[in-house]
Amino acid sequence: MTHPTLQQSHGPQYTRILSIGAARGDLVVPNDDLVGPINSSDEWIRQRTGIITRTRASHDILAVDLATEASKEAIAKSGVDPSLIDAVIVATISNVQQTPSLAAVLADRVGSNPAAAYDMNAACAGYTYGIAQADALIRAGVAHYALVVGAEKLSDVVDPTDRTISFLLGDGAGAVVIGPSEYPGISKTVWGSDGSKADAVGMNGTLTEFRDGEKEWPTLRQEGQTVFRWAVWEMAKVAKRALDEAGVAPDQLAAFIPHQANMRIVDEFAKQLKLPETVAIARDIETTGNTSAASIPLATHRLLQERPELSGGLALQIGFGAGLVFGAQVVVLP
Repeated sequence: MTHPTLQQSHGPQYTRILSIGAARGDLVVPNDDLVGPINSSDEWIRQRTGIITRTRASHDILAVDLATEASKEAIAKSGVDPSLIDAVIVATISNVQQTPSLAAVLADRVGSNPAAAYDMNAACAGYTYGIAQADALIRAGVAHYALVVGAEKLSDVVDPTDRTISFLLGDGAGAVVIGPSEYPGISKTVWGSDGSKADAVGMNGTLTEFRDGEKEWPTLRQEGQTVFRWAVWEMAKVAKRALDEAGVAPDQLAAFIPHQANMRIVDEFAKQLKLPETVAIARDIETTGNTSAASIPLATHRLLQERPELSGGLALQIGFGAGLVFGAQVVVLP
């Protein structure tokens, strides 16, 4: 069969993160505000999770509002005209309006119409998934610049009486602009999922069950020990594979930025990877809490604020969470 030669797109050889922006919830919520309904204590939460306070957003602030604030900072710092951003990818599990996508509304708000825009649900791995997609889209010539955002208002899906996860969760958004680069700035992503463990962490019901009066409003739950073991042992292997794929040794890293799930997981990770003391480790969970898809960019933003000399260095970032999805890559810090 003969047919005309099809034109396929090609883009630049390399990409990198050009800039980063952040927005945290406007409310600082200490442990003491949450311990009553779960019959717990400030000391118990600190020992189990490393969290002292978490940020949450007021009733009228939506995930898209947090995403807009973070994105405007990232775009301003990038120097890229927002009209040149032709892909907007938002990782979120807490956009309470199924459609239109948070990304489409965000693209309009930041001046990037008519960018391709879509939401993506990969839970706590969502940001790393977004980085992988933006990198691939730009190098394939499908997009020129991409805005990747992790945005969550998890306080909308919290049951204050739940002892498994409710006290961990916070609200916030982190955003990056990704564009072409003269040198490699984003390594191959190691990603995947294990749906066989879907019950380990996720929503405790469906919207149709809520509608039909069979269940309360769906909220997040987890099997803490199952998730802890999986995160520490299986995700350490994924992190090592990501380093191998990047051709980077642990002592060549400037920073390690894992999903901020739990301080004990972060610390155990560092041990498993045998990271030298020269590697800065993100511990944003202490005052921000677990913000799912927003956690890695928020932790990156804080690390760069506190230690600007890390800019230009290599960071290993890894996300892992509900549906037991995971993603990891090495990036050059903006």
